[in-house]
Amino acid sequence: MVKRRCEAVGIEPALVCNHSFRASGITAYMAAGGSIETAAEIAGHASTETTKLYDRSVKVVSRGEIERIRF
Repeated sequence: MVKRRCEAVGIEPALVCNHSFRASGITAYMAAGGSIETAAEIAGHASTETTKLYDRSVKVVSRGEIERIRF
């Protein structure tokens, strides 16, 4: 169903799955100041380590971090 709906609105279906929505929700919740413990409870995870896998905000690397690289 998810892939059909993505295709209908012009989103590449291979890029989206049901976990994409879970990741979006957890990332938005964390960005709004939510705690990892509450996010885990909402998601039904027994461990916050599982919830951290879905938090996409930690994957953002700032330009400042990249500029730390010196050759």
